Amino acid sequence: MADDRTGQDVARPGSRAVERSSDVEQRQISNEARLIRGVFRAAGVAAGTVVRGSQWAVGTTYEVTREITQAALDGESSAEIAERTGNALRSIARSALGVTEGSVREIVSYVPTSNGPTSSQQALTVGPYLRSASTEELRRRGDALLARSADVYFTEDVHPAYDRILDELAPDEARILRFMALNGPQPSVDVRTNRPLGIGSELVQGDLTSVPEQAGVRYPDRARSYLINLNRLGLTLTSDDPVVLSRYMVLEVQPVVEAALKKAGRAPKIVRKSLRLTEFGEDFCRTCFTIGS
Repeated sequence: MADDRTGQDVARPGSRAVERSSDVEQRQISNEARLIRGVFRAAGVAAGTVVRGSQWAVGTTYEVTREITQAALDGESSAEIAERTGNALRSIARSALGVTEGSVREIVSYVPTSNGPTSSQQALTVGPYLRSASTEELRRRGDALLARSADVYFTEDVHPAYDRILDELAPDEARILRFMALNGPQPSVDVRTNRPLGIGSELVQGDLTSVPEQAGVRYPDRARSYLINLNRLGLTLTSDDPVVLSRYMVLEVQPVVEAALKKAGRAPKIVRKSLRLTEFGEDFCRTCFTIGS
């Protein structure tokens, strides 16, 4: 059994020996962690850093950059982004730097996660959008809006959503909007099975229209997705109010409608409706497009 005065640990049973070996391991972890933290800090990865768009992790290793960028493109939360970053750091620490598992855990704890205090989390800017990381940040932004609304010197030429909406429109969708802004409401139909008194009637296909084809879209096979997106953005709506009856004659002989009629079986029922721009959509078109003769 070695003496304490030799400067070496004494192999005694009990908690004292356990505490000493734990202290040695902790010093090892801390030294490695401090070294590697310094590397990542120099590379630009630090807790609480506000990262903007394509500047995320500039100068960092390829693995960390790839993980963070993919997380941003996927629209993940700050906690999910931190988890991805932590996994990348684990891989680098183990394979490239050869550190212990304890050091890996300590190094990864350097990356902010959802276990930390939410009040200190930052708002992340992903592309042109702002993602709030906490209730406190949401409250701050909401109060800022109220303050601007009370400021008689604050002016806003257009609705702030228009800039974001333009980023979420396909070129073909812009053609559809321009067509509707020039030509007004367009015919739309539902095809249903025919049942006595309408009881038990089933929808075969709804909101059928030839607007995308009339607008001259380049990708007609995406027409359904285009119309769904325009509705999602609040620019168009399907109304129960029909347009002039004669305008349905052309629509009801289109291949997509004829296919739905055959699928509906004997004596199918056609419900005539209309596709229209919302008031919001009309103002958007006037503001964002040059619409003339």
